[in-house]
Amino acid sequence: MSSHRFQHDVLIIGSGAAGLTLALRLPGHLRIALLSKGNLNEGSTYWAQGGMAAVLDSGDTIDSHVDDTLTAGAGLCNEEAVRFTVSNSRSCVEWLVAQGVDFDLLPDESRDFHLAMEGGHSHRRIIHAADRTGRAISEVLTERVLQAPNIEIFPYRVAVDVITSNGGCEGAYILDRQTDRVDLFQAPAVVLATGGASKAYLYTSNPDGASGDGVAIAWRAGCRVANLEFNQFHPTCLYHPKAKSFLITEAIRGEGGRLLLPDGSQFMHRFDPRGELAPRDVVARAIDHEMKRLGIDCVFLDISHKPRAFLQEHFPTISARCLELGIDISVEPIPVVPAAHYTCGGVVVDTASHTDLNGLYAVGETSCTGLHGANRMASNSLLECIVYAASAAEHIAATIGERPRPGPAPAWDESQVTNSDEDVVISHNWDELRRFMWDYVGIVRTDKRLARAEHRVQLLQSEIAEYYSNYKVSNDLLELRNLAMVAELMIRCAKARKESRGLHFTLDYPDLLPDAVDTILTPETSALQD
Repeated sequence: MSSHRFQHDVLIIGSGAAGLTLALRLPGHLRIALLSKGNLNEGSTYWAQGGMAAVLDSGDTIDSHVDDTLTAGAGLCNEEAVRFTVSNSRSCVEWLVAQGVDFDLLPDESRDFHLAMEGGHSHRRIIHAADRTGRAISEVLTERVLQAPNIEIFPYRVAVDVITSNGGCEGAYILDRQTDRVDLFQAPAVVLATGGASKAYLYTSNPDGASGDGVAIAWRAGCRVANLEFNQFHPTCLYHPKAKSFLITEAIRGEGGRLLLPDGSQFMHRFDPRGELAPRDVVARAIDHEMKRLGIDCVFLDISHKPRAFLQEHFPTISARCLELGIDISVEPIPVVPAAHYTCGGVVVDTASHTDLNGLYAVGETSCTGLHGANRMASNSLLECIVYAASAAEHIAATIGERPRPGPAPAWDESQVTNSDEDVVISHNWDELRRFMWDYVGIVRTDKRLARAEHRVQLLQSEIAEYYSNYKVSNDLLELRNLAMVAELMIRCAKARKESRGLHFTLDYPDLLPDAVDTILTPETSALQD
């Protein structure tokens, strides 16, 4: 089956909030290819519950939001990036409202937004649409994209690798999941908006597509990555055998939800004076500590002291899903466990979302902008997606005329490979990878655990490389290849940090070093050290 060739001005790989926003913010005369791994609404954005942080209340300030973010980031945030992001929060909300996103309003005649409170914030500044904010944003932006005549949508597509030539990026090889054909997409500007890598872990709140594709692709293309040791574990994922990756939003704790042990006693006050509203890394470690100390499978989140009407108004999705599983949150607590939720590190970019490779951009969770530091503050991620997608669009529009059109590129060559009859190797390695990452590179780490993980990922990498060389590519193989690559980078970053800071907590180095320094890896030093 011969591959197809496509020519566009901008190639966007990923259809979450970052990818959709960027496509819509680009000038209408540019021809845009927007690629989605599945349907347009299958990414992490669609499932985001809590909301988006923004300075909207008259009693709130940009300085306050900046200070809260810097505090949550444990000294590692880039203050310039934080201020840039927060300063653009109001304009991004206004843009979303102009697109048609209906955020919740106060129940009065003021027409002011209802702002929620979440961990790490000193003010109510979380704008939301009940507990399905991501879905509201995703559906509206998807509708706008479908109406745009200059945007061509390609669903069920997975990137294999980008094409580099003359020191720049000129396109990508893309697998069509429906035909198993690898096509050539060329464009003078390529954007990686593929999300994070939380599927590297056994338990995660993320959808299946969060396999670190953009980070691995950028690394193989020669881009730096940073701070991949900081993997955020959301403290409260629903613990139930029939509930796959169902998140219980932090907004429940913001509205007075209490974390309880099986005997009904509270415990967060023993770990942090902020209790349930401490930053996520503190809460997740506290839960992990109590589960291991008591040998229990979960803890409980209780919001039953709130009226049923209040819960159904503010948390309709959670109320309904829990009720389907026999849990009435208005009268009983919710069983919860921590789960891998957000990749704070990623591909190094500037405020225009530009990477080290000319013509290649990374936006959203794929990138490392410096906003999150060692720990992402609640609801700053959607904000980052919208702000940096807008800045990337502005940069692309201003510079695309200066870039040469891509020259001829070879079609994908699979003449030397065959169809696999051993896909069990993929599923086995996938399971092994996710389990040892959970056990050895999880919420609490040690040098010995990291060494074990490093040894195992080296073996997996060699097996995957051999498999990739001999068999035709598939979605599962590409995801495994990317996850193993990002897992290796996570382990290297974790080994390099000889302290405990933010989301990286190690028993061998429990103290904080006096100077906060980013962990930056470059492809020139990519070999794992013995």
